[in-house]
Amino acid sequence: MTKAMNRRRFIQRTASAAAAAASVPLIVRSSALGLEAATPPSDKITIGCIGVGGMGTNNMQAFLGLEDCRVVAVCDAYEDRQAKAKGLVDAQYGDKGCKTYGDFRELLARKDIDAVMIAAQDHWHALIATAAVKAGKDMYCEKPLGVCVDEGKRIRDAVRKAKRVFQTGTWQRSQRKFQHACELARNGYLGKIHTVEVAAEGPRYRPAYKGTLDPQPVPAGFDWNMWRGPAADKPYNPGRVAWPDWYLIWDYCAGFIANWGVHHLDIANWGCPQVGSEPCSVECKATYRNEGFTDNVDSWDATFEYASGLKMHFTDEKTLKLGCKFIGDKGWVYVDRSGTDAEPKSLLQVRLTPEEVHLSNSDNHQADFLKCVRNRKDPVSNVDAAYHASTLGLVADISARLKQKLNWDPKKEQFTGSDEANKMLTRPMNNGWSL
Repeated sequence: MTKAMNRRRFIQRTASAAAAAASVPLIVRSSALGLEAATPPSDKITIGCIGVGGMGTNNMQAFLGLEDCRVVAVCDAYEDRQAKAKGLVDAQYGDKGCKTYGDFRELLARKDIDAVMIAAQDHWHALIATAAVKAGKDMYCEKPLGVCVDEGKRIRDAVRKAKRVFQTGTWQRSQRKFQHACELARNGYLGKIHTVEVAAEGPRYRPAYKGTLDPQPVPAGFDWNMWRGPAADKPYNPGRVAWPDWYLIWDYCAGFIANWGVHHLDIANWGCPQVGSEPCSVECKATYRNEGFTDNVDSWDATFEYASGLKMHFTDEKTLKLGCKFIGDKGWVYVDRSGTDAEPKSLLQVRLTPEEVHLSNSDNHQADFLKCVRNRKDPVSNVDAAYHASTLGLVADISARLKQKLNWDPKKEQFTGSDEANKMLTRPMNNGWSL
């Protein structure tokens, strides 16, 4: 969209296309929100931020730095985080307009919010994202899509049915080095790819909390019941909510095999789509945490094998160099946040022709999301990509837990020949919460 579109024009244009109206966000002036705008009123996408801890605050600040949106609300189970986030927003805009919430449902009920940023704990992603869809919001949602495969499916299906715009936090897709590595793989510069190597962080993260494991009083200003949400009904202890401790607890996160692994598994699937779209066998061996409350995967080593002869080795930082490596019969390319490497080295100088596959021109993950909210196209990290990357890590974890080699069918979205494994594609929700 090259011109600002005020609310009246928006209504006039969409009134003649009733079928499309339901899928287009309401874009309003900041003055219509009753705010004292720090800059002259202009048409902006209004955003509510749900979960404003470390990652959520980083995402929020990225949106604050963009001109075509306005953050109007923040939500968190911690009152001090609410206050801190509000302070950042109000300082950016020079007013007191940002509202605070302790319950995401109240934020989603606001008709003047077009889109939401979701960065609550992993066990909340499916509930909040599907609720956002029902509320008619587009969303930027942190990865992975949940703590089980079914949660990712529920998000994907809801987003696609309602035609919402969904960007997930696999922001490596908005960096040129990852785009270029995947373009080399996709355009045949490596020859036929026979091996993909993926390594993610995990074992180096250790629990920070060292105190008693006994139940403790809930601190003032913290809503433990809301933070816990659909997870198992267990008493409060700071060791359950500390960072990075909650990442290491099965109740709240499937572990870094999925939570961190999703980043490089996403790149593997981007450069070699067969890894997420074709049937395969998966065999994974893992060790599990047992310090304090921590109990999910610690170290892992998984092998995915495909009928075409393709193989993907997915492991942690102790076994392979962090990142993703595509290996073909004519060469290889490796990419990580630290940089790229290739053999032959001349691959790094390749410039694609216009006729070849160009994967993305996104260089700002949040700006790409806002652009797509306006043009109603898929962002670079769309919901299908998020689902595939999340699922690859989760099925590896199931293989490890069952200590079995399993056969995964991505088209049927279930394991072949294992009812036991298929039961693990879902997780129960507790405390009255359900999808």
